[in-house]
Amino acid sequence: MHLQQRINAFVKLGDFLRQFSNEVIEKNNKVEHNNLFFDGFKHQLKLAEEHNGWFTQENIRFALNGWAESLTETTINTWLKPYTINVTKSKKVAIIMAGNIPLVGFHDFLSVLISGHRVLVKQSSNDKHLLPYLSKYLEYVEPNFKGKITFTEDKLEGFDIVIATGSNNTARYFEYYFKDKPSIIRNNRNSVAVLTGDETPEDLRNLSEDIFRYYGLGCRNVSKLFVPKNYNFDAFFEAIYHWNPIINKAKYANNYDYNKAVYLMSEFDMLENGFFMIKEDESYASPIATLFYEYYNSPKELKEKLNSDKEQIQCIVSKGFIENEIAFGATQKPKLWDYADSVDSVEFLLAT
Repeated sequence: MHLQQRINAFVKLGDFLRQFSNEVIEKNNKVEHNNLFFDGFKHQLKLAEEHNGWFTQENIRFALNGWAESLTETTINTWLKPYTINVTKSKKVAIIMAGNIPLVGFHDFLSVLISGHRVLVKQSSNDKHLLPYLSKYLEYVEPNFKGKITFTEDKLEGFDIVIATGSNNTARYFEYYFKDKPSIIRNNRNSVAVLTGDETPEDLRNLSEDIFRYYGLGCRNVSKLFVPKNYNFDAFFEAIYHWNPIINKAKYANNYDYNKAVYLMSEFDMLENGFFMIKEDESYASPIATLFYEYYNSPKELKEKLNSDKEQIQCIVSKGFIENEIAFGATQKPKLWDYADSVDSVEFLLAT
C-alpha cells in the first residue's frame, strides 16, 4: 500500500467524522459507505456516553470535530512533509491507550498506520466503543488496511515496538515490562497557565476552555495557574462563570462536593464560586473541580522553575511569556505535529 492510499483513507475518515462534529448530526450522502456505517456510529456515540459518564455528547462532538479538522489532505501533507516515509518492512506496533478523553489514543493509531506499520491496540475500558468502529470504516474505504489493525483485551504478544500511556505507577511497570523493546512510554503530565495580570477578559474566557473542556481530565487541560504576587482573581472568576452549568453534571458535582468537603474539614484556604475552587498549592495535578495556583516573584525565576519541571508539564499557556507557549483556549486543539511529551512518534516509528 502506497503512502497516498493511506492518506486518502484517513481523509475519507475525516469526511465521515465531519457529519458527527456539530450539535445537529447531518448525513452527507457523498461520504463513502455511509449507508453501511452512519447509523451504526450514531449508536456507538450513544454507547460511549452510557458506558462512561465523562464522555458527554458535547465532549465527544468536540473530539470528533478536532479530528475532522485534522484529517484533511492539506493538513496531513503539511504534517508529513518533514519525513521520508518509505517503510520497506512493516512492523507490528503495540499501543496501550489511556481512556481519559474520547479517542485520546487516535494520534498514535494514526501515526503507526500512516508510517506503514501494523497496529495492535489495547484500549482502556473507559474508551472502547469508538475506535474499533472507525477502524472498520477505514478497512472499507481502503481494503489494504485489513489484517493491519488488531484489537485485543488479552496479554500483548507478537509485537516489535510499543507505545504505552498510563499513570506514573503504570509507566514504571511499562518501562520494566517492555525494557527489551523499542518504546515510547508516557506517564502523568499536567498543563499550566502563566498569568501576568495584563490579560484581557477574552484571554481569561479562552483560558476557561483549557480548564473545563473534558472536565479537566486531559493532560492538556490547565490544572495550575502561576500568578504574580497580590494577583486579583475577580476578573478570572468573572471570565469563567459561563461554565457554571457544568455543576449540573452529576459526576462533576459529586467531585466538587467531595473535594470541597475535604478542603473545609482540613481548613485549607480556598476561593470558590459555587461550581469551581482554586487553592494555593505547589502540586501540578489538581483534582476535578479544583485549580491549583502558585505565586511567582519574577518572570526569570518562573521560567527557571518551568524549565526544571518540564518533565511534569505537557503545555504552558501564556501570552508572550515563554518559547513554545500555547495560546489561551488552544490546548485542546492540538495540530497533528503537536506531539505528546514533545516526543516525535512518527520519527521514532520511521527510525526503529
